[in-house]
Amino acid sequence: MVLSKTASHSDVSVHSTFASRYVRASLPRFKMAEQSIPKEAAYQIINDELMLDGNPRLNLASFVTTWMEPECDKLIMASINKNYVDMDEYPVTTELQNRCVNMIAHLFNAPLEESEPAVGVGTVGSSEAIMLAGLAFKRKWQNKMKAEGKPIDKPNIVTGANVQVCWEKFARYFEVELKEVKLREDYFVMDPEKAVELVDENTICVAAILGSTLNGEFEDVKRLNDLLLEKNQETGWDTPIHVDAASGGFIAPFLYPDLEWDFRLPLVKSINVSGHKYGLVYAGIGWVIWRSKEDLPEELIFHINYLGADQPTFTLNFSKGSSQVIAQYYQLIRLGYEGYRNVMENCRDNMIVLKEGIEKTGRFNIVSKDDGVPLVAFTLKDHSHFNEFQISDFLKRYGWIVPAYSMPPDAQNVTVLRVVIREDFSRTFAERLAIDIQKVLHELDMLPAKSIESTTVTVTAEKTEDGHVVPKKSAIETQREITTAWRKFVSDRKKMNEKMNGVC
Repeated sequence: MVLSKTASHSDVSVHSTFASRYVRASLPRFKMAEQSIPKEAAYQIINDELMLDGNPRLNLASFVTTWMEPECDKLIMASINKNYVDMDEYPVTTELQNRCVNMIAHLFNAPLEESEPAVGVGTVGSSEAIMLAGLAFKRKWQNKMKAEGKPIDKPNIVTGANVQVCWEKFARYFEVELKEVKLREDYFVMDPEKAVELVDENTICVAAILGSTLNGEFEDVKRLNDLLLEKNQETGWDTPIHVDAASGGFIAPFLYPDLEWDFRLPLVKSINVSGHKYGLVYAGIGWVIWRSKEDLPEELIFHINYLGADQPTFTLNFSKGSSQVIAQYYQLIRLGYEGYRNVMENCRDNMIVLKEGIEKTGRFNIVSKDDGVPLVAFTLKDHSHFNEFQISDFLKRYGWIVPAYSMPPDAQNVTVLRVVIREDFSRTFAERLAIDIQKVLHELDMLPAKSIESTTVTVTAEKTEDGHVVPKKSAIETQREITTAWRKFVSDRKKMNEKMNGVC
């Protein structure tokens, strides 16, 4: 039987997607195509392109959850079409969100009466949670200053230079000066004494971090609270504290229950935490909890009846999916206190295994802490032959995504590699990564000195009037140039090897 010309071009007669005409043309990138394509072809084409992404389980740069139980995956898919904001139509989802808020508030030792509801809200992540907490502090400060007849045009917030970029966004978007405590080469978190020195009458709050993204260290919130209480008493101010517990909020209550960092401290008025980090939920969920309803100004809460009954809301977003809220509730009731403690203990144990494996190389200094977020941050002792960026690039050949970065001012001369230990990072992974790091060190040691020197970037310098020589480029700019040059070198060397070995 001979097919007609029309039939030969029809996918009705083609059983393989890869034999169809839809894979023979370039994908549209900037304009929609004129014609539709079958769903099977669309799926296959997109799925194939996504194969070029990294493996989330091997992305050790991220704190975000990359694995959940299949039962929770089913709940997520079953609720993905529910709009979280439509409280009148989805009252059970709203109730589950409120249960999560209350469970987390009690976990953080909020001073609530037996039947008193907690004050908090689910957010897209800690970034939105921080924006909301910052707005509440700013409005409370404005109301106080207005009542005293004082100007309200110069609010500020005190943080360490190690804060996540969302704090800089808050300061810029909502016109608040960010007063940062600089770091030191041997101290990579905010110094409480220096933080309190920066506090003035216009400080809306001091932000402490429970789990710095740089090295996982918990800042001393108790010390900050005590020093700030003294200053408030001396000055008559009532400067409060916000705790950014994005990473550590679901760790400290289970591993270090006696550590005072939460609402047990009187000046802690609000706390944010990322459900999608050690809350063990996929990306897209965070929480912000206030100490009491007095700490969230009523004028910031909107009451709408757009979709039915009265709906109080205090968020920067409106429509969003319900899946992550339901997933958070699943984890809270599925794991309970016992389950979360077991997960966090396992993460800490695997962190120690990896840390000991890295220490055995004798080539690194560990800059992370054993009693913080379970991660290993480490820096080379000797930079004469290669650097951390080169190690990061070579580890990608084994599938590992391990970030290298420079510390913020005034510790920018320190470059760090960091491995975050998540729930799905097993003991086998920890042992395998330690072996692969040793392999990478050996490979870099074996490279000819001339090859290493070819990646060096010359930094132009100039003399000042007093005779000092200073670089024209910042340390970060220099590190970026080194990384770019090194990646080109690795790429060129790979091509050379392929030609020599006949690899295609």
